[in-house]
Amino acid sequence: MFGVLVGVDRRGRLGYLKAFSGTWFGAWELPGFVPPVFDRAARASLEPAGAAVVAALEAREAAFAASSGFTAAHAAREAHAQQTHAERAALQAELRARKEARAEARQRLQAEGAAAAAFEELEGQSRGDKARRRRFEAVQAAATAALEARFAPLARRLRAHGRLKRLVCRRLMRALHDTYVLTNAHGMSLPLRAAFAPAAPPAGAADCAAPKLLAFALAEGLRPLALAEFWWGASPRSETRTHGVFYPACRGKCGPVLGFLLQGLPVAAAHSATPAVPPPLPIVFEDEWLCVVNKPAGLLSVPGRGAENQDSVLRRLEAHARAGQPLFLVHRLDQDTSGLLVAAKTKAAYVNLQKQFRDRLVKKDYVALAEGRLQGAGCIDLPLRLDVDDRPRQLHDPERGKPASTRWKVLGHEGPHTRLAMQPLTGRTHQLRVHAAHPLGLAAPLVGDRLYGRGGGRLMLHAAGLAFTHPASGLPLHVTTEVPF
Repeated sequence: MFGVLVGVDRRGRLGYLKAFSGTWFGAWELPGFVPPVFDRAARASLEPAGAAVVAALEAREAAFAASSGFTAAHAAREAHAQQTHAERAALQAELRARKEARAEARQRLQAEGAAAAAFEELEGQSRGDKARRRRFEAVQAAATAALEARFAPLARRLRAHGRLKRLVCRRLMRALHDTYVLTNAHGMSLPLRAAFAPAAPPAGAADCAAPKLLAFALAEGLRPLALAEFWWGASPRSETRTHGVFYPACRGKCGPVLGFLLQGLPVAAAHSATPAVPPPLPIVFEDEWLCVVNKPAGLLSVPGRGAENQDSVLRRLEAHARAGQPLFLVHRLDQDTSGLLVAAKTKAAYVNLQKQFRDRLVKKDYVALAEGRLQGAGCIDLPLRLDVDDRPRQLHDPERGKPASTRWKVLGHEGPHTRLAMQPLTGRTHQLRVHAAHPLGLAAPLVGDRLYGRGGGRLMLHAAGLAFTHPASGLPLHVTTEVPF
């Protein structure tokens, strides 16, 4: 991410500053770019020595984990566990077969009218098998206890190595954070850790382009007039970024820092994605159990925080409903997405419909307009999770993300854009938008996507069809609406 700040110096001359986020190929500073926020001399006195200590602790931990004593004890423990599992499975299979044979023998003896002694012999076999199982478990438990007694102190030592390493890392990070001191336009100073207290600052806090630009401008007596950050180059694998597109500052890393640095500067009000005069709320289907509405783009599904975010589908439905009529919104759409939303009028209908959505029994059909000219059809599988440093953006995380699958098909081409049919098989936040924009997905952001694409105008994504089972009649219900673009 790169940033540019336009400002005026003390003599009234207009100029600009430029910055990059983090490091550039390992370098914190490059000619022509503003320096980082931290005290370079203080950091230089900490970083090499601290990194060497951490590396030494990591080497000690790895050496102990690879030592003959630890590996032998661990291998013996694992081998015993595998052997016990195999022997237990074999014993259980044998005893199960003997039990089935006894059951057949009982039926035969009953049919023959055998004497009680014959049945007592079978009962004796059963008691013997149970005793054999108990002896097996007792022997294995004793062997396991002996191996655990040998391995436990070694495992505690390894955990102690890890705890010491983490403690030193936390102390080093705390010392590095103390090299950051922020000064705003009022001349007030604030340590970086204080900006995030009581939590610790996230990794990379104050290293983005915007904080670097503002901190340098204020330190040099420049009056900032405008600032923008943009992505340059290919998108990373996790986040979804588009070459040449401007992005707002991330909330998690930059929000507290910029909130302090901007104090004392005239700041324009944030732009709202909600239209000043939202369009009316058409009801597509309604009966005594549910209603389906056509949500316009820019309208929240449910009220948000603050008085300015109360206008929503739920609030309008409540105003539309008769007095005392309960309403339960069954699912949600992104604020920027238009299309069909289902609300239940009874608790029973709500529970039924929510279960259908949860069990993926609802067929959801979307129509979208994507940048570029795509061909064919397919299915995208990219696990997603929240970007905790930049809410509400989502990112691709193959390890910690939740499964997310989308079917797509090209419907046609309109100039430089492609009209798509998209069907989410899962219901992750921003799923269709990320799957369209991500380089491992379609690599084609949706037109108007202000989070994952170029923005400009409305988001060209519409929930055009819903098919589910009516919660009262049990009959299939298919609702559609026209695509507004």
